[in-house]
Amino acid sequence: MKGIFEGIRVLSLAEQLPGPYATLLLADLGADVVLVERPSGGDPARAFPSFFRSVGRNKRSLCLDLKTEQGRADFIALAATADVVVEGYRPGTMERLGVGYTVLSAGNPRLIYASITGFGQTGPSRMRPAHDLSYQAMAGMVFGSGGAPAAMPEIPFGDLSSATFAAFAIAAALFGRERSGHGTAIDVSMTDGLVSWMAPYLVPHMSGDKAFEVFDEPAYGLFTCADGKQLTLSIAHEDHFWAALCTAFDLPQHAGLKAPERRRRCAELKAEITSLLAQHPRAHWAGVFDATGNIAWSPLHDFTGVLQEPHFRARGLFQRLENGEEHILQPVQFSAYGSHIRRGAPALGEHTAEILGAAGSAVKAAG
Repeated sequence: MKGIFEGIRVLSLAEQLPGPYATLLLADLGADVVLVERPSGGDPARAFPSFFRSVGRNKRSLCLDLKTEQGRADFIALAATADVVVEGYRPGTMERLGVGYTVLSAGNPRLIYASITGFGQTGPSRMRPAHDLSYQAMAGMVFGSGGAPAAMPEIPFGDLSSATFAAFAIAAALFGRERSGHGTAIDVSMTDGLVSWMAPYLVPHMSGDKAFEVFDEPAYGLFTCADGKQLTLSIAHEDHFWAALCTAFDLPQHAGLKAPERRRRCAELKAEITSLLAQHPRAHWAGVFDATGNIAWSPLHDFTGVLQEPHFRARGLFQRLENGEEHILQPVQFSAYGSHIRRGAPALGEHTAEILGAAGSAVKAAG
């Protein structure tokens, strides 16, 4: 099946992770994503080959030096026939280079121009340099529910959430363009996105209420089985899940406990659950829990476990290319459209001549 974005051309100057992951989502759904890279090294992520491969597949690479008159002219010519431009520079950088939204949209009113930055295009912190930890800290994500700083975050949620917001915004703008006939500039702030994610905690705080928490539920947490393997129980507040768990554990005396009582007796009940799970290996509990069909649980996987997980294999989440590389497909499935990994990550400037030649440029690839 065709990809839903087949025929859509995306020029991406964004580097590292946010822009590349956003355009990866579009590329897997059929978009022609062209990486516009600096001739001297390209995306700094290329210094980490496996990382670059993870977000660079299904894309082509073009080398242009936007600090030269010819490079700017070529980029403007390409943007005149493109659908989307994605960039991740500090506010004002593209304008100083002479390839900002005002210039590009004058030659292509249908252009969608997405800028991904740490703090957005406006506001007093817009020019501040930072990385993911700082975005999370500013958005309140590094504080625990008890009001004290939590553990150092290991996942770059600012990068990944902004990438997803950017892909969503681009898709929305493409839909809007079908109605209006014209494009738009998109301002994606990594920090704004994290504040949006924090709404279930911040909105109650605005009202002086306590945020909804699940960590004081006895059957919400990590547990170790007899073979040393771990699993999670994630019964948040649902009485029916708790009753099913008690049936599986043969604890009828606890089955009728409602959430407020469970929370009051959390330490006692969690100790009992911990002791029971330690009596059998994880495979035993997997069979017991799945047989009920009404217990919220999962195995706790390391990276190898994730790649071996039968459910993900059955979902077709992993795809192997002809060169032996295995990749993770974007996670959204459509009944009427395909999602495919067509090629691995490109070499730096691999498609320069091909792309510029198709655009009618006289510039030839270096070397």
